[in-house]
This record gives sequence, C-alpha cells and structure tokens, in this order.
Amino acid sequence: MDEISNSWAALAQQLADAPWRTSTRSQTSNCVEVAPLGTGPAAVALRDSKDRGGPVLLFDRAGWLRFIAGAKNGQFDLN
Repeated sequence: MDEISNSWAALAQQLADAPWRTSTRSQTSNCVEVAPLGTGPAAVALRDSKDRGGPVLLFDRAGWLRFIAGAKNGQFDLN
C-alpha cells in the first residue's frame, strides 16, 4: 500500500514540475495544455488549461501518437 501512495506522490510531483505548453490551436474557451514526462510508463500528459488542478490524461508514446492521429482525422469532433 505504501508503494502505491509513493507512486502517486511521485506522479503528482512530476506533473507539478512538468513543462506544460498551451496548444497553438487553443481558443479563449477551448484550451488544452500538454507536457512531456521524463520517466515512468506515461510519456505525455494532457489537461484543460482552465482547470489546471483538475483531471489529467496520461498517455504512453504509442497511445499519444494514436490520440493525435485520431484528432487529426476528426475522430473526436462533436459535429
């Protein structure tokens, strides 16, 4: 149990220290931020810039590449 809480604490610290960047495609009400993560199973983190303390999506490298491909292909469009 202690190992799990140490892992969560380490991840939380890694997210707090991450070099977050705002998307160049962001608009006033539709902003996301992305950050590369140095170590661990997650390679990239994604969050809503309006809720920086809120949920974060974590991707491994392959998952991130699939997510970007899906976004480019309109897989996540709401229309």
